[in-house]
Amino acid sequence: MPRSVFLFNTHDLPHRPGERKEYSLSLKSPEPIGIDCLRIPSNSLIEVELAIESVSEGVLASGSIKADATGECIRCLTGIDWPISERFTELFRYESVQKNQKNNKRSEQKLDSDLDDLEDDADDEVFVMDGDEIDLELPIRDAVILNMPINPLCDPNCLGLCTGCGEKLSQLPADHSHAETDSRWDKLKNFPNFYKST
Repeated sequence: MPRSVFLFNTHDLPHRPGERKEYSLSLKSPEPIGIDCLRIPSNSLIEVELAIESVSEGVLASGSIKADATGECIRCLTGIDWPISERFTELFRYESVQKNQKNNKRSEQKLDSDLDDLEDDADDEVFVMDGDEIDLELPIRDAVILNMPINPLCDPNCLGLCTGCGEKLSQLPADHSHAETDSRWDKLKNFPNFYKST
């Protein structure tokens, strides 16, 4: 399995709280990042200004993301370009710290089963380092997707499409209209007229 482009090795960062390093990364995700109508295309450039800081529990990673997303206006289906500029901050725990915390939780007998279930769910959201490596994929995806507009528009005042002909309303004259017809009578259009006046 190929190595993920989002894996970052922190071996240059001393394990002393307060130590800090900064990096400029250019990443190309093999998969698109986004939602159905707006996404960063696969293999598009994602610029990340990354800062990592050593803390007692692990490595605190923060960064700014810049990329270009493409998609479609939900009203008129016009292709749109959407600049992405977001930030993320995430703590990656050392493996040893995470294991110790789990062992301590197992030794506590005062919590009832409901609280145990809640804590287990919380553990699933914790980011843990793999040796010296941190995986930036989920923090980047979350920062991008959670801040994307659910209904992107080419223009806030986009009028959409004409329901009669499918053309963009903004490109049609103000008096544009279609004769209203009742589709239930369509089959009778060519029916012979037996009641001609004499």
